[in-house]
Amino acid sequence: MSDRFPFSAVVGHDDLRLALTLCAIAPAVGGVLVRGEKGTAKSTAARALTPLLPPRPDGVPARLVELPIGATEDRVVGSLDIRRALGEGAVDFTPGLLADADGGILYVDEVNLLSDHLVDVLLDAAAMGRVTVERDGISRAYPARFVLVGTMNPEEGELRPQLLDRFGLAVDVRASRDVDTRVEVMRRRLAFEADPAAFAAEYADADADLARRIGDARDRQPAVDLPAAELRRIAAVCAAFDVDGMRADLVIARAARAHAAWRGADAVTEEDVRVAARFALPHRKRRDPFDEPGLDDAELDSAFDDARQPGDEPDPDPDGPHDGGPDDGGPDDGGPDSGRQAEPPSDQDDSVTPAPEPQGAPLPTARHRTVGKLTVPGTGTGGATGRRSKSRSDRGSVVRAAPPAPGPACTGRHGARRGPRAGRPRPGRRPAAPGPVGPAVPGPRDHGGEPRRVRRGPVGLDGGPRADRAGR
Repeated sequence: MSDRFPFSAVVGHDDLRLALTLCAIAPAVGGVLVRGEKGTAKSTAARALTPLLPPRPDGVPARLVELPIGATEDRVVGSLDIRRALGEGAVDFTPGLLADADGGILYVDEVNLLSDHLVDVLLDAAAMGRVTVERDGISRAYPARFVLVGTMNPEEGELRPQLLDRFGLAVDVRASRDVDTRVEVMRRRLAFEADPAAFAAEYADADADLARRIGDARDRQPAVDLPAAELRRIAAVCAAFDVDGMRADLVIARAARAHAAWRGADAVTEEDVRVAARFALPHRKRRDPFDEPGLDDAELDSAFDDARQPGDEPDPDPDGPHDGGPDDGGPDDGGPDSGRQAEPPSDQDDSVTPAPEPQGAPLPTARHRTVGKLTVPGTGTGGATGRRSKSRSDRGSVVRAAPPAPGPACTGRHGARRGPRAGRPRPGRRPAAPGPVGPAVPGPRDHGGEPRRVRRGPVGLDGGPRADRAGR
């Protein structure tokens, strides 16, 4: 139609266009959730896909049904025809918007602002392809196979994880920062607004080719083989990302088969699984609340490397000889050491066991750790008192430990003091002033008759005990 922007005229957004194409080939994938900032052609790409879909089995062209945010559940799934019930007394059921979207696209703009119970109804219908209504004494079921496309701006709120998991694929879109790309976007959009019919005719052939390829891939998709090795790869990758449930495994399998059909292949390969995993895992992997959405390519490569089977590794030398012989140095039937080269004779004695060579650098323990000498400019040149960086000043000298000087030998417990300081008063104490001399009082003695040392308290200026220490 001339009122819709052509799908092939969308600039950039390769991942978005590919995800929409895969859902158009296999609607059982479960739809696409497009997340991105405002003004990134999310709605334009979804609306432009409708003319490319094959017609319904009854020949009716595919339709685009837009679900408004304020829609009620009766309008979505259907309800009793009140007019006929009141006027004619007949019980008749009127299908809802899901029936109108059968064979086409159900587009939900700002899906994160839709009521949760309506989102559950949409996702159930998209996964089952059928709607069952049990209400008001009516039991009806009708087909509803459509491509569900939901767009949202994360700045306005996120979907609950339970609802995110129900979407088959998810794509994050951002506006390009390349100047040439932005210029081309403006040029095409202005040309479309100036003459929509002429602009659509310019890309009509490209859209027709895309529609033909989508129809062929949809017909080929059921016959595409999914080998057991790829099934194991899918299971290993999903287990590596610690996803909940089995929905991710099934979505990747369906999307990989659709991608193989889109390429025109008869069997699924690792590349098909990788493309499907890039769209099926970003919104299902566990992440912290403040982590950026999306999937890290390095993390995905690591998961695929771990899931790769030994037989999948390419031969490092496919053109080299594979049969070992006496001249090529390869292994033969002589034993496990037959392919090992002869070691040169050693000059050491066989009885001497050589010391084992170190297997690496020693552990960084305190035994092997070395500390460099710390030098401070100006050390020892004097300065303010109390600075730790000064080892000598004009008010003192360096204090260090030194062995005692030799002196008279000590003959026993009561011998003379050792060293030159013997007989001198201890520093910091004043000598007692001479006081009155009283009668000699014999001091206590030990069992051998020798005088016993008595610990005496501080002495005052008069020779007696100090007043402040009396009684202690």
